[in-house]
Amino acid sequence: MKNLNLKLALVMVALGVISCSNDAPIIENLEEENSVVLVQRTPLTPTEINAKINETISSREDFEWSNMDAHMIWSATVHGDQILTIGYGDNENDFNKENSNASGIKDRLIERIASIEGGGQKKTSDFLIDEDEKLNIIDVKIEDLATVQDLLSQKGIRYMEPAGYRYQLHQTGTTESGAGCGYGSSTLNSGDYTTVAPGAKVPWTFYEHNIPSAWNYSTGSGVGIGVIDTGLTPNNSLMNGSFNDGYSSGRYVQKYGTYVDSWWPWSSRTDGPNDKCGHGTSMTSVATAPRNNNGMPVGVAYNANLISYRGTKNVLLDGYHEQKGVANALTALGNRSDVKVISMSIGHIFSIGRIKDAVRYANNRGKLIFAAGGTSTTFTNFVGVIFPASMSETVAVTGVTDANYYKECDICHKGSQIDFTIVMQRNGNGSRTTPVLSYYNGQTDYVGGSSVATATTAGIAALVWSRHPSWTKTQVLNRLKQSADFYPNKNSQYGYGNIDALQAVQ
Repeated sequence: MKNLNLKLALVMVALGVISCSNDAPIIENLEEENSVVLVQRTPLTPTEINAKINETISSREDFEWSNMDAHMIWSATVHGDQILTIGYGDNENDFNKENSNASGIKDRLIERIASIEGGGQKKTSDFLIDEDEKLNIIDVKIEDLATVQDLLSQKGIRYMEPAGYRYQLHQTGTTESGAGCGYGSSTLNSGDYTTVAPGAKVPWTFYEHNIPSAWNYSTGSGVGIGVIDTGLTPNNSLMNGSFNDGYSSGRYVQKYGTYVDSWWPWSSRTDGPNDKCGHGTSMTSVATAPRNNNGMPVGVAYNANLISYRGTKNVLLDGYHEQKGVANALTALGNRSDVKVISMSIGHIFSIGRIKDAVRYANNRGKLIFAAGGTSTTFTNFVGVIFPASMSETVAVTGVTDANYYKECDICHKGSQIDFTIVMQRNGNGSRTTPVLSYYNGQTDYVGGSSVATATTAGIAALVWSRHPSWTKTQVLNRLKQSADFYPNKNSQYGYGNIDALQAVQ
């Protein structure tokens, strides 16, 4: 603004020595410049921001904040509690602090921010929200457009993202805090299960993939499955104290929480490991529920160990604390030698740098990561495969019906990035999906979508890895591909198709 005032003064001096015939164009040019600056210092509205995001995604392009200009990023930061996440490093692969010398880059960026924010009068503690322990990431509170403009010109920044911006909230007008959630229960139709010794119910969908026959060779013993979701219920004994029940024995269940339920970005107190949504309980059930003697549904890998993380409030990763909670869960599981498989039936409409870094961190540690291809909601029905299933480091799964031809479930996404499919819905009947344990003790429920397909595939992978404990994740993944319908080719919409679990473990 000082520069504008100086220009205005120079113009006024010039008016005294030039003819009136030259006044108009000079004033008009100044007004145009002033107008541009005022527009740039006025943030875009959430409607305008979302329109740009939707325009990109609807054209089947990946939306990346890194491709946006300073005004777009700053505007979203303004509407996102002023939180800006910065991934730094010497190159795009320099994300892991253990193998990085990027601390100098971080210090330089913090100095740059301090020199601009609040006219250079702010202390680091005024704007530095958090520094990740494992990854080259800092979270800062940004107010000035000039700060974003300056950061975009700096070397050593892999990405900058307005982590507090809630696309979903501004798109639908609601937080949809219950997305994918539910505590309900349903009486199972007798045609949707088969009772096996010592009294467990095997979901009809398992037979579509020869899972019961695969149990003659492997039940998942010795393999840890990490489930990152909304947590695990404390109210169903089979997923807690009776995790070893019936034919399930010698294994353990552990529960952790990394999600912070707070609007305050500096808050670091998690709200514990318990599921407050219901979705996480369903996913852990289909993957690992015990082969019980209580007449309840059994999971795919009923002798696998379970490590459950409450990393998010619901299935849509639309907020700073949810994205941070999921990333922290990924790095924690990545550092556990007892965890082989990670299942994530959660996602977002576009990529998130922090989670991308965390996925790569866990992938580099030999974890086989399964992610849901997408389940349609009120605002994602025009999207193909969602993030992080869209990443090459994850294995993308979607659900199909039991039709005699490939057909995605009523609410399932499909696309070229899908790797596998799981039958999880009766053709023409969207309510007849996979039977699972309910949130409450002694109750059952149905669950569908790409979510249950993902957890089912994670369970099959555990069966294979238990059968071949010395194998790498690449060998396990190749065996899954070899046992699927379309191998050695890949279908343009359904990947390698349905997996035959019996063939996979033989």
